[in-house]
Amino acid sequence: MSTAEQDRTSRRLAWCVAHLLRHAPDHVVVDMSRRLDRPALKYLCRDEWLAASTVTLLLRHGGAADRGYIARNPRVVGRPLPGLPGPARYARRRTPPELLPVLRAELGRDPAAQPLTAAELAGLLRRHGRRGPRVPLDILALPHEADPGPLLAEHARSPLPAGSVEALLLAADLPRETVCGLLATAAAPADGRSWHRPAVRAVRMGRLTHEELVAHVAPARHTLLLGHLPGRRSLRWTLPEQAGMQTAVMRALRSLGDDPRLWAELLRHAPGHPGPLPALVAGVVEGTLPAPDGVQEPDPELARAVRHLAPSAAEPSGDVERELALASLAVPMESVEEDIRWVRDCLDRGLLTGIDVIRHKLPACWALDEDHWLGDVDHPDRHDHPGAVLAAHAEAYRLLTAALGEDPEAWWRTARTLPDFAGTLPHLLLRVTEGGSVSGRP
Repeated sequence: MSTAEQDRTSRRLAWCVAHLLRHAPDHVVVDMSRRLDRPALKYLCRDEWLAASTVTLLLRHGGAADRGYIARNPRVVGRPLPGLPGPARYARRRTPPELLPVLRAELGRDPAAQPLTAAELAGLLRRHGRRGPRVPLDILALPHEADPGPLLAEHARSPLPAGSVEALLLAADLPRETVCGLLATAAAPADGRSWHRPAVRAVRMGRLTHEELVAHVAPARHTLLLGHLPGRRSLRWTLPEQAGMQTAVMRALRSLGDDPRLWAELLRHAPGHPGPLPALVAGVVEGTLPAPDGVQEPDPELARAVRHLAPSAAEPSGDVERELALASLAVPMESVEEDIRWVRDCLDRGLLTGIDVIRHKLPACWALDEDHWLGDVDHPDRHDHPGAVLAAHAEAYRLLTAALGEDPEAWWRTARTLPDFAGTLPHLLLRVTEGGSVSGRP
């Protein structure tokens, strides 16, 4: 094999692996990155759209060369990577003079005279963190005790506001256990619509993966809402981040299956359950949860999030036109642009959904890459069909998880087969799991 052909093979494998890793559990991501040879891993880190959790795991487990490639990857945006603004930028922040008299009156002394104790710091963060992270960042710029243990104990005793937790994530170099602890306590009631910001910030800064976030965020209703955050003007998930969070929440809910009774029990217990989502799901499946106290107020946002995450068998109508649209996914047009226009038109008319694209479009590697059926974008959050993208990601997760489970070897066989496979994703998974009985050609 010539050098140019090896280069093309490594690039294509990296592209396919990048799309598979968006749906894989964390331990599979780490395993697959270790199986890649050096050229393919270089192209994966340097040139591909990478999910937030994938970036976090590559930075955490990769070498210095991998971190350097990721830092220069123009498709990795909004991350505190080497050479880019990060926590050091916030450590240089100076407290505005007008805030010092207020803090002096609250403390009864000059806050700059000696470092703030953990109790003093927690008290100031608790009073000034309800309007976002700006004032808490000013407080954290003052001299203070850096030991996170007492601060975490204060937070466990009485939760800090979301703005203060977000400021701690931004400005303090906290260990992963402390970050998990800050997210594992119910947000203060007055946080209102800003409760989600620390979770989004933790993923975006590379402190936690989506899977780790699901394991530690409490209460469980917050995790369910993070899986389907409504669109508002605030710090929110980008579209790929929302897809990754949706996949992580669906993985935690997998043991509920398609049993309507279990999903109804989940919705009944979720509003008042104080623990994380995995504990709630385990209690629902085992039937060990106590009856909810009193009458829970219905939460329309929570009901909408659970309905969005639950399996659904609804099919769009369309009759003959729909059958033709489905058949067209297996027939390549004369050009990629014409193919994209046709798929977008079918999505607009309700003849196709993102689920249909994942099931019927070929080759499978094109179905997994929404840029091949919605068109290229200059930013990962600019697709104008977010519902189709999220539905496609959810269906890809269901198919891959049902066929491959959490077996790293099966995921690796799929990654090796995907670049040259010309059939649909279900056919690919059948070939990987059942053997060579399905042809690689459509």
